Amino acid sequence: MDAPLRQLVTAVGGYDLCTSEFVRVTRQISPEKVFHRFGPELKNGSKTPSGTPFRIQLLGSDPDYMAKNAQTAVRLGSPSVDLNFGCPAKTVNASRGGSVLLDEPELIHQITRAVRDALPQDIPVTVKMRLGYKDPSVCIDNALAFQDAGASELVVHARTKTDGYKPPAHWHYLREIREALDIPVVANGEVWSREDWLRCYESSGCDQVMVGRGAVARPDLARQLSEPDFEPWHWHHFVQSLQDYWRILSDLYAAEQCSDHYRVIRVKQWLNQSRRGFEEAPGLFESIKRIHRAEDMADALSRIS
Repeated sequence: MDAPLRQLVTAVGGYDLCTSEFVRVTRQISPEKVFHRFGPELKNGSKTPSGTPFRIQLLGSDPDYMAKNAQTAVRLGSPSVDLNFGCPAKTVNASRGGSVLLDEPELIHQITRAVRDALPQDIPVTVKMRLGYKDPSVCIDNALAFQDAGASELVVHARTKTDGYKPPAHWHYLREIREALDIPVVANGEVWSREDWLRCYESSGCDQVMVGRGAVARPDLARQLSEPDFEPWHWHHFVQSLQDYWRILSDLYAAEQCSDHYRVIRVKQWLNQSRRGFEEAPGLFESIKRIHRAEDMADALSRIS
């Protein structure tokens, strides 16, 4: 979820906190412009335009440079730093990042400890992980490694890397993790509706949830979860949201912060990810997927009913 989509989704309401797409850390200190590209909210008091708090997420395998980049993120205004040990992407794992590191408990401890020691004690260091790379039985040992290294909160995606995003999410493991740890454990994975969240809560015992793909598919998801009487969006609400998103992207384009191609492709990507949320989305996606010019996309979006 990039900054324009964070702006739109958090304006709908219901979110307590949002996180950047991960900043990839290699053996260098990323320039400030990289952090501002991934997190323009840093220039707005680390909040989205609607006031939702925002933090930077880092992904990498070098403890020293993860720590140095965390220092940069905090210096630029991130009120906390999140560490990604959950990404299942093959290209990320192949370059020794994300969930592949869950097979190296000593290294994930070193990375987390290096970041914790590099930052002021009042700056939280949080972690996102999966149950494991292939074997979910390592989840408690890994969770304890993060806690022992100084993490103040743990978000757990309730599948292994090899599970990918294939249902179901194995929420019952989260109860075991939560009972083993003293820090808060946040549930993640396969929450698409209030009904899903209630089942997740019953299985995991976690009273907090992080939503990712569900928030993309249903911008109103957080309000569904937090407001029992909230009436879920209908298709016309989503259409209005899609048109608003185009206006946000167009404002960025006018300010020369994104390319013409970028705003066209991001609309396609979002609509494609919304197939799970609205039954009308696949048909609309088919009608726009071959559009390449911004003026054609603007025309197509203006004619949606």
